[in-house]
Amino acid sequence: MNFIIPWPPKNLNPNARPHWRTKAACVKVYRAQAYYLTKSAHVSSNALVVGLVFRPPDKRHRDLDNCLASFKAALDGIADALGVNDNQFKLSLSMGTPVKGGSVEITI
Repeated sequence: MNFIIPWPPKNLNPNARPHWRTKAACVKVYRAQAYYLTKSAHVSSNALVVGLVFRPPDKRHRDLDNCLASFKAALDGIADALGVNDNQFKLSLSMGTPVKGGSVEITI
């Protein structure tokens, strides 16, 4: 099952230093967005292998580990939608070509 989630907001990057309330609001919105996109994709709850292709909004270099850290709220939303604990996910990460606005392609 494949679906696309928008690029994480800049306030979720581990190198950003927003006010805690601003970050908490971003986490809440991004997690809910991932939850509803996963539910609308009709993914089965026994799928635990998750492939992530990060497609940044521009050609600047980005570390894959920072991309994953920025995406944590979305992984939590996906786990909520599937009804599983996210520590059971087997992740496959890669960096794709840039696309306008950025996105994350998810394969479960």
